[in-house]
Amino acid sequence: MKFLSPQPVTAAWMMVTALAGGLLLSSCNSQPTATESDKTATVVSEETNAASDSAAVTAKADSTGATAGAVKPTGAKPAWGPNIKPEMQAVIEQLMSFKNKPFPELTAAQARKQPSAADAAMKQMRVSNIPAPPLNCDTATKTIAPGVKARIYTPKSGTAPFPVIVYYHGGGWVIATNDTYAASAQALCEQVGAMVVSVEYRKGPEHKFPAAHDDAFAAYQAVLKNAASMKGDPNKVAVVGESAGGNLACNVSIMARDKKVALPKYQVLVYPIAGSDTNTPSYQANTQTAPLNKGGMEWFFKNYLRTPADAKDPRINLVAANLKGLEPTTIIAADYDPLTSEGKTLSDKLSAAGVKVNYKKYDGTTHEFFGMAAVVPEAKDAQGVAVSDLKSALK
Repeated sequence: MKFLSPQPVTAAWMMVTALAGGLLLSSCNSQPTATESDKTATVVSEETNAASDSAAVTAKADSTGATAGAVKPTGAKPAWGPNIKPEMQAVIEQLMSFKNKPFPELTAAQARKQPSAADAAMKQMRVSNIPAPPLNCDTATKTIAPGVKARIYTPKSGTAPFPVIVYYHGGGWVIATNDTYAASAQALCEQVGAMVVSVEYRKGPEHKFPAAHDDAFAAYQAVLKNAASMKGDPNKVAVVGESAGGNLACNVSIMARDKKVALPKYQVLVYPIAGSDTNTPSYQANTQTAPLNKGGMEWFFKNYLRTPADAKDPRINLVAANLKGLEPTTIIAADYDPLTSEGKTLSDKLSAAGVKVNYKKYDGTTHEFFGMAAVVPEAKDAQGVAVSDLKSALK
């Protein structure tokens, strides 16, 4: 199967990505509001919309008198985050300023239109006068499998064929797009020196489980078949995913093993959805956290799963899946995140299955911190870990 001709990338999207490149931010995008802090379900989303993104990009820096580049909170730490890092807190404060409604009060379509964690971090960049660096990867959007599009990031420097990273964005299988997570894909392309295929999969509630999972594997198979025609090396392919995308990436590895397809050389799972038990210690401890909490995850499950029985499917409940024979894995975890417990359980079960695992949890961070390298030091460190592991595997 041949890839279709690249589709033009809009000027508005390029403006957004230019700023996001400085931000290196990805977002599952959800937060409690100042007036809704007493409610359990407080997740908010982003489906990138040109009007709000353009406004975010073109808005002038706030007149705070802050030192250029300084990222500092202005208020007290949130009750749910007594040990939150100051830079992380500053972004959360911007997120709170949007006064978004919690997910359970919205339809998926409505939730996709609300301001996001990406908008919050962009605002913090303006406040802190942090400039966006130039983009060092070319991009094109292509249909790579029937009904499945992807944005292809190719290094502007270096020699082809490039190693390939198949990237799956987050959003609970319900919200967000590869636009929302453009900065994560951009960062991987630039720092690893790899071609990144950022997959756009179907989402619930319009497309229920296992639609996203089927699309994820179809995209992976298409990449293996067509990598050479894209300046990629089909023998040097890794998978990376964040949140729901981390679940998809791991599932792609499992399906490749089971269907006798070439396994990825490596997988990076960033705070993956790895279980369906919403009563784990981290779920119980994170009922009010931003940008993700227990109520938000329950809303995601409700919108993506067909019936409650789907929650026990090993494709959703990865901690109960057969993990033997998978490739080496990096798992990156956040501190204030309902998914922390299951991420550690997945790490332990992978190790027990004989898989080499590099697990690292970052104290004082929240879900979605990984992409915030321009404003959150821990994110820069976490990206460095992922990049180093990927380079070693794809050399």
